[in-house]
Amino acid sequence: MEVARSADAKVHTDTGTESSPRSPVCSLRHFACEQNLLSRPDGSASFLQGDTSVLAGVYGPAEVKVSKEIFNKATLEVILRPKIGLPGVAEKSRERLIRNTCEAVVLGVLHPRTSITVVLQVVSDAGSLLACCLNAACMALVDAGVPMRALFCGVSCALDSDGNLVLDPTTKQEKEARAVLTFALDSVEQKLLMSTTKGLYSDAEHPPSPKHRLTL
Repeated sequence: MEVARSADAKVHTDTGTESSPRSPVCSLRHFACEQNLLSRPDGSASFLQGDTSVLAGVYGPAEVKVSKEIFNKATLEVILRPKIGLPGVAEKSRERLIRNTCEAVVLGVLHPRTSITVVLQVVSDAGSLLACCLNAACMALVDAGVPMRALFCGVSCALDSDGNLVLDPTTKQEKEARAVLTFALDSVEQKLLMSTTKGLYSDAEHPPSPKHRLTL
């Protein structure tokens, strides 16, 4: 679903309480990626956004259980493991969103009756966790050589009490925000693959659709 509404909200670059302050000319925290970190998965990647870090591993295409087999495409699964404890409702919700995004770009028809599993381990959560998970998943799929029609990226923004948009918010900024929005975008047609919102905002405050070409 393409978001085409105009927005009057301003982009805010508050650094929150994170240890690494952002550049005055950039509204995103520092990010970094490293691939091929793990030996057991077919592909792996670590993605860092500020102090938020996620490790991803991809297994497959591999043999699939008969009960999960799909005759005309690969079965794609996503497993999200929190830093501590067992997965809860929040993790299951994020798993579904990440799976839907991956299914939109992975060419599963090239590997029917197989399984592709993406395992995500949260190393640290300092805000914009879902976006970081999306980015880690994409880089791990690339490292595994899984065929995709496009790359994708995730980005989060928060709407503060003054109506300002905070890109790539920290945990503190998310807690203080009236709404937190996360989007997944593809690198070929710049289409919106997934969006999710937590909180309340008006139509006029909805962020506009991305108009700039993605660089992935």
